[in-house]
Amino acid sequence: MLILGIDPGSQITGFGLIKKSGQRNTHIENGTFYLREKTSYADRLVCLYKEIQNIIAAYQPEVIAVENIFYHKNPKSIQKLGEVRGVAILSGAISGLKVFEYAPLEVKKAVTGYGGATKSQMQYMVMKLLGLNDVPEENASDALGVALCHAHSFNQLTNPSGLAKTRLSDAKEILKKASFYR
Repeated sequence: MLILGIDPGSQITGFGLIKKSGQRNTHIENGTFYLREKTSYADRLVCLYKEIQNIIAAYQPEVIAVENIFYHKNPKSIQKLGEVRGVAILSGAISGLKVFEYAPLEVKKAVTGYGGATKSQMQYMVMKLLGLNDVPEENASDALGVALCHAHSFNQLTNPSGLAKTRLSDAKEILKKASFYR
């Protein structure tokens, strides 16, 4: 199964593609859309829609996993983030993809084993879990994390024998060995 993960942002949106084959997750592609360079907010949304459509056309993912809104003090920021998420969800739905949404806490817990993980911990674990040589850019790493979260959730839904729990405990051990983990 090919999974497209999206980390939505009104100025920078990350994407990540992974392939799930049994218990193995393989990195396919990742990147970042710099939307802040567009002249108007409406242009940003149109650009994001077109970029996601281009990725869907090029890679033909089966599902799209989008990070849900996190708590934020600024209501305008939440509104814009909701609109960006809407564009991502619409892009997947129009293309006939199954759409899944995950809270940031769920993503962090699925990838690192800890819901309060930092950005650097997420980047480190994404790199380790996907066998990457370089650390992905922050937003792309978050999007890969969303895709991994879906892959892990899919494991738990389709294979309740505990294999997903084994992988999570392996992830915890890797994190404990990392110098920044406390």
